[in-house]
Amino acid sequence: MRWRYCRPSREVSLFAIVEGPLVVGEIISGAFRPDCGAVATFIGTTREDATEGARVEYLEYEAYRPMADRKLAEIGREIAERWDVREVRIVHRIGRVGLGEPSVVIVVAAPRRGAAFEASRYAIERIKQVVPIWKREVWSDGYVWVGSQVGTRPAARALR
Repeated sequence: MRWRYCRPSREVSLFAIVEGPLVVGEIISGAFRPDCGAVATFIGTTREDATEGARVEYLEYEAYRPMADRKLAEIGREIAERWDVREVRIVHRIGRVGLGEPSVVIVVAAPRRGAAFEASRYAIERIKQVVPIWKREVWSDGYVWVGSQVGTRPAARALR
């Protein structure tokens, strides 16, 4: 995996867009620190879903990587300015992601749990708002591109 470290102030942070499976334990365990009483994690996975007789088979993510890397680091800086946190890790996978597999891991270490929980929630919401990552849901009867991550639009399932 290609890691990008950022040290905006007192915290150590990790922001990465990676191809291939996420090593969740490695991402999380690297955030444990003696000066933090809380490590909050959010792991987004591919959910099995079914509508109108069709079911999700897998997701495919694409990203404009140079800008996505910058935006992830920007989210980390926003978090550092708003909450008392010591470490932020945001790793998002691109490519094919099967059912039950993680596509994003967010880890926030802070002295107190409130800041860790709030910051991790903020991170996933901001990712969906500003990071140029696109998701294609592949269904048993076709596919649909979902949102643009920089201004979503209604999705309509398209057949191949």
